[in-house]
Amino acid sequence: MTKIILCGCNGKMGAAITEIVRERSDCEIVAGVDVNTSSMNGYQVYANIADVSETADVIIDFSHPSTLDSILDYAVGKSMPAVLCTTGYSEAQIAQIKAASEKVALFQSGNMSLGINLLIALSRKAAQILGDSFDVEIVEKHHNQKIDAPSGTALMIANAISEELPYDARYEYDRHSVRRKREKNEIGIHAVRGGTIVGEHEVIFAGHNEVVTISHSAQSKGVFAAGSVNAAVYMCGKPAGLYDMNDLIAES
Repeated sequence: MTKIILCGCNGKMGAAITEIVRERSDCEIVAGVDVNTSSMNGYQVYANIADVSETADVIIDFSHPSTLDSILDYAVGKSMPAVLCTTGYSEAQIAQIKAASEKVALFQSGNMSLGINLLIALSRKAAQILGDSFDVEIVEKHHNQKIDAPSGTALMIANAISEELPYDARYEYDRHSVRRKREKNEIGIHAVRGGTIVGEHEVIFAGHNEVVTISHSAQSKGVFAAGSVNAAVYMCGKPAGLYDMNDLIAES
């Protein structure tokens, strides 16, 4: 039985994860961490992870980038793996995660959906084949409550594509203030925020008289919740290192 500490337990994703775990027999949530310390789901909720006293095997974090320091300190101090699902980390925080992964097992992904990770793999393949003869544009759409833009997933897609291109790609975020023709080395990244859109990502490869489009639409937050719980179970007992969805898929 995998025992989980859930950070961000009283948020929308926390609620989705709690529901997923209730339906499984191989794991349980033993404690939660949230700025709202109401205990609504049968486990104790703390304002800070440092105050958690329950015995656990792994941390799932779906909270806010500002909590990263305390989560990493706890994970390293307890030698406890952590699944970091929060998006919007700064470059300095990414460096923190990499440094901490030398001491403890960390799983970090900007998107926990299996479908999105397939989209990324397909986009890599398209970039390898189409090379520099097609322009690349990425459009992401999310609900009107999402704070960070572009999404962490859009950046994951762009990074994967840029690794396969025969030139050093430059990311162009919106073009309203740019008065020039599109440069060949650009990857355009565009964010849409509105309504209750769970998450949509579209990758456009635009060539001469033809367009190739790869897209993914999430219909429910449950796809991300399920992925994070699968990652938590997978991470138990793993040695120090930085893991992602590719590692989980490879062992599935």
